[in-house]
Amino acid sequence: MAIYLTEAAATRVQAFLTNRGKGFGLRLGVRTSGCSGMAYVLEFVDEPNADDEVFTDKGVNVIVDAKSLLYIDGTELDFVKEGLNEGFRFNNPNVKNECGCGESFTI
Repeated sequence: MAIYLTEAAATRVQAFLTNRGKGFGLRLGVRTSGCSGMAYVLEFVDEPNADDEVFTDKGVNVIVDAKSLLYIDGTELDFVKEGLNEGFRFNNPNVKNECGCGESFTI
């Protein structure tokens, strides 16, 4: 089981943590939402919970709770810039379908 970061994503997360001035890493999870059922959640973590899995890739700690890991195992987190838009992109091998807007998915 693992979560991966591209160089662009690792650089962006490290910049956010530096600007924030503190933080253990980035939590990647899922919640029930959207028209397809599941949506990704990103938030900074100062200290992981006892039942969290911690993956370290390219110097960045990615924290995932056990429930979310079932849905996102093997996911690569990327950071992309397209014109004036920029943001994180999730390359999740477990996804079976995504909604038209790309905000939610099904497994």
